[in-house]
Amino acid sequence: MSGDEANPFESLQEQIDDAAAYLDVGDDVIDRLKNPERVLELNLSVDMDDGSIERFRAFRSQFNGDRGPYKGGIRYHPGVTRDEVKALSGWMVYKCATVDIPYGGGKGGIVIDPSDHSASELERVTRSFAEELRPLIGEDRDIPAPDVNTGQREMNWIKDTYETLEGTTEPGVVTGKSLEAGGSEGRVEATGRSVMLTAREAFDYLGTDMEGASVAVQGYGNAGHIAAYLIEDLGADIVAVSDSSGAVYAEDGLDARDVKAHKNETGSVSGYPDADEEFSNEDLLTLDVDLLVPAALENAIDADLARDVEADVIVEAANGPLTPDADDVLTESDVHVFPDILANAGGVTVSYFEWVQNRQRFYWSEEKVNEELERHIVSAFDDLTECYEALDVPNFRTAAYVVAIQRVVDAFMDNGNWP
Repeated sequence: MSGDEANPFESLQEQIDDAAAYLDVGDDVIDRLKNPERVLELNLSVDMDDGSIERFRAFRSQFNGDRGPYKGGIRYHPGVTRDEVKALSGWMVYKCATVDIPYGGGKGGIVIDPSDHSASELERVTRSFAEELRPLIGEDRDIPAPDVNTGQREMNWIKDTYETLEGTTEPGVVTGKSLEAGGSEGRVEATGRSVMLTAREAFDYLGTDMEGASVAVQGYGNAGHIAAYLIEDLGADIVAVSDSSGAVYAEDGLDARDVKAHKNETGSVSGYPDADEEFSNEDLLTLDVDLLVPAALENAIDADLARDVEADVIVEAANGPLTPDADDVLTESDVHVFPDILANAGGVTVSYFEWVQNRQRFYWSEEKVNEELERHIVSAFDDLTECYEALDVPNFRTAAYVVAIQRVVDAFMDNGNWP
């Protein structure tokens, strides 16, 4: 793999250009939709437990607000870059438009390895970032959420920092909070659930039976393991899963929940006692399976690796796991790829539900959340396949971008360009 060599922002722009060829939209408007409106870059100076001061680079990109407030997660990872955050904020614009929720797109990140720091250090880093973000965020401006290596704890800290400094109560300033802090039922499962729903609809659309289908899941964090056990509940066989330690495989299927329990206990999926064998992440991506779910970081599959992919269907749980060149190879190979901006949109969709509940101060049952999520994902899937058939676009990703870009363009044209 050459994931480090691919620039995710350039990948995003290429995806937009591919879709724009099927739209009656001027190049000037498309150019506007390919670049962020603003990017904040920070150096956070934070006290460490030993009394030293450490500097952390941090970013927040606000890509486009034509359809509503900026929306997007904050990730903590040593590999965070400015271009990565710009790309992720752009994908959020089109993800929100694909599932037709009234948000724009944003994204944030801090260059940090959370495993190197104590909880108290991470709290100070988070609150320092929240203080700097304070003028930009708000329930009508920009609404952060969890992403890689962040979760309810970090969102609670951001909410508390913002409310303390603003002297107000505004739970809708962030989503992905704990229930006690104003979070939503169903939020933890939401991304994995939308991956399952997309896979279910894809198999039905393609006339394939999910019962007994073989499935490999690359990445066994929140989205990956939840998608795995929800897909398993549909009758599929999860034959392989992986994390950064490597992959485990069982021909007759693994117990998705039991593998997660093993990972929680040991820190990795490796060593799972009921596996037939172990191999590399790359080997997992090239298994001959009915369904492959990439659920790790972006650029997991490049053109070279794509030539060895033997899965019939790919449903993207991660953001940008395929490079554009890989997309071209898989399209030529008749591998059906159902894109991230639909498949993993459950997280932002239920974040939208959380925001609605926060603003109304009226909270929904988990059953209602899951029902509304299914309605949004199934409707978006139908819009995607209708476009795919009507315009004869080459693949489902291009169809999703055509639908999404048209919605953003319509909002922009209706609003007008000011000044």
